[in-house]
Amino acid sequence: MQNNTWQTTRFRIDLSRPKVMGIVNITPDSFSDGGRHATTSAAVAHCEQLLKDGADLLDLGGESSRPGADPLPLEEEQARVLPVLREALKLGVPVSVDTYKPETMRAALDLGADIVNDIYALRWPGAVDAVAAHPSCGVCLMHMQGDPVSMQQHPIYGDVLDEVSRFLNDRAQQLEQAGVQHDRITLDPGIGFGKTVAHNIALLARQRELLGLGYPLLIGWSRKSSLGALTGRPVEQRQAASIAAALAAAQLGAKVLRVHDVAGTVDALKVGEAAGLLP
Repeated sequence: MQNNTWQTTRFRIDLSRPKVMGIVNITPDSFSDGGRHATTSAAVAHCEQLLKDGADLLDLGGESSRPGADPLPLEEEQARVLPVLREALKLGVPVSVDTYKPETMRAALDLGADIVNDIYALRWPGAVDAVAAHPSCGVCLMHMQGDPVSMQQHPIYGDVLDEVSRFLNDRAQQLEQAGVQHDRITLDPGIGFGKTVAHNIALLARQRELLGLGYPLLIGWSRKSSLGALTGRPVEQRQAASIAAALAAAQLGAKVLRVHDVAGTVDALKVGEAAGLLP
């Protein structure tokens, strides 16, 4: 049975309706908005704007995970993220930190972060321990084949849905065995992370099958290159496709939508809900 709530540090999030997670890239090199929110003041202002646009959660990230991205030193990641986190925690909504480094997880959780969102699904040494040591933080486990440097070179699967499903289930079970309660965990199939356009579309078409794992799904299609391949549009012109993909994901059972274009996504969900299209 899939949870209808997500337990996090300060909030028990009601997932009876899809929630919108606004992306805050505190980076100079993000694929979608690199540099626009790279300072603390700009990032905090962006947090405030996303909330005005209707975001239910915020997701702060200091390291780009675009294809080909180089790893960021720990000290630089924390220098970018932690000052913004301190301010974002005052805004009254759940705040997630997008990181795979256990040291940053611990520092963020010590400050009061609600959620750890990890593209490596806590595979780095010490990451499981960092989350398991916390009494109530939420966590999102994402699937990625390879790493950001190499993931898009030659992604190969037999059955992409089966392999993603098996991986996510294994990571979730390991986390529960470490003492993390079931209702603290969400899963992300990792659209665009070590997957071709065909793989990503297959994951969307068969997304309902992932619900059988028994965890809420967090989905991020926003501005991804697959949408560019489908529409022929550059990243700055993918708003409509991103909103369409988010609405489709919600119709197929996604409970958290990680997006750049919050206002448009919120509006689309209102239409979908009014028409009875959302589960």
